[in-house]
Amino acid sequence: MSVQVISATQAVARLSTFSAVIDARSEAEFSLDHLPGALNWPTLNDEERQRIGTMYVQENPFEAKKRGAAIAARNIAVHIERELLTAPKSWQPLLYCWRGGKRSGALALVLDQIGFKVTLVEGGYKAYRAAVLADLPVQAQRHRYQVVCGPTGSGKTRLLGALALAGAQVLDLEALACHRASVLGAIPDLPQPSQKHFDTLVWDALRCFDTERPVFIESESKKVGNLTVPPDLIAAMRASPCLDLQLPLEERVALLLEDYNCFVQHPTLFCERLDALKELRGKSVVDAWKAQIHAGQTEQVVRELLSLHYDPGYADSMRRNFFQYAKARPLVATDRHGATLVGLAAQIRALFDRPNDNTFIAP
Repeated sequence: MSVQVISATQAVARLSTFSAVIDARSEAEFSLDHLPGALNWPTLNDEERQRIGTMYVQENPFEAKKRGAAIAARNIAVHIERELLTAPKSWQPLLYCWRGGKRSGALALVLDQIGFKVTLVEGGYKAYRAAVLADLPVQAQRHRYQVVCGPTGSGKTRLLGALALAGAQVLDLEALACHRASVLGAIPDLPQPSQKHFDTLVWDALRCFDTERPVFIESESKKVGNLTVPPDLIAAMRASPCLDLQLPLEERVALLLEDYNCFVQHPTLFCERLDALKELRGKSVVDAWKAQIHAGQTEQVVRELLSLHYDPGYADSMRRNFFQYAKARPLVATDRHGATLVGLAAQIRALFDRPNDNTFIAP
């Protein structure tokens, strides 16, 4: 067999050189985390893997291997018929499985015999995961960050989107984490990725950025929902220059009602989420907010949440954790609308050409 075997470090450095990256593990393993851009071609699917594993441990290893080989051969045939009957001989895949290489090795053997140039990751996903964890601090520390600050509802996420459209380098941790990073920030029907996959998403974004250009990032805490931001990234963010986005209170209330429209449409869901604030704000306050919501006064509740809960906590947190926040450049937006934020993003892009400017005001 002429299959090439490379280390996980070599594999991640050469990802863009392969025609495809193929993960031979089961669906559940793949969904937990995988190499960037990988396709899932299970040699054994979830049910098959469990069944063969149980047979191996509880009955007879030799019989389990025979059954497993038969199933693997059928699955590999399906993958080839589905994906490769029109593939050219120049197609060059990178393959991996969990660690030992049996599942990816079986697929590699067949593809190699067909005539494709096949490469295997030595140590599989386990080695890849170790390589990512070792490289994450390096990637986090090699960039220059501009931290977009501003109280809840000021439009930080919208501004990051406008900056991305303007061609800036943006690391949107909330988008990667599928969470709006607050007590009320869980997005209905959109589960968060695993911690492992979140690490991969952050690492993949960082490794693709140009170190000669700044990376714009929101002033997140250590946790985004249930996920932990890599410690070296948090440290780099907290030591970086800040931009302070300012938006009038009524515009912030309107923005939150738009972004959290699910709460407007489903008051019961909003009330359930507010239960998480009972320990901080007291049961009587939270119950009063719930009564207002059921009375159709959601806008008033949002206004009180900002003034009584979010704003005091945010200001205190920024002063304690972001060391350059006191010197933050103000970004003044008159309203929440897209055109305003697009204009502000254009001004921010020009900020680095005009280092003596202190304030940017959106038209």
